[in-house]
Amino acid sequence: MAMAELLCAQRGQRLTPIRRKVLAVLLATHKPLGAYEIVERLAVKGPRPAPITAYRALEFLRENGLVHRIESRNAFVACVHNHSAAALVVFLICECCGAVGEASSEDVTATLTSAARAAGFMPKSPVIEVTGICAHCREG
Repeated sequence: MAMAELLCAQRGQRLTPIRRKVLAVLLATHKPLGAYEIVERLAVKGPRPAPITAYRALEFLRENGLVHRIESRNAFVACVHNHSAAALVVFLICECCGAVGEASSEDVTATLTSAARAAGFMPKSPVIEVTGICAHCREG
């Protein structure tokens, strides 16, 4: 949360109470959550926000690099890595427990960017989703 506050302050953005609450819900889990799941979790601690309110908060958080959208799940996870907006993000999604890890590699980013440019393509938001089994589930 401190990183989010610092980034918003540096950018002249406001981390409003609802944005802060949505981010806190996502930071409290390693599983991707949809907007309606976020609304349900917020309703436990106070008044139920309208779904559009959650979507607007998620849009702000995503635009500022504080959350990522997991396209295959239509859900969101908090970004706990301090990387550039152009950096390749690799999501490691466990098929058993649903946990999502975030990995990055400068070598993979350079290779993907080079391959895309060779094809005359400029990636806008390079994201790769890899499904498999996490270490916790493999051991359990």
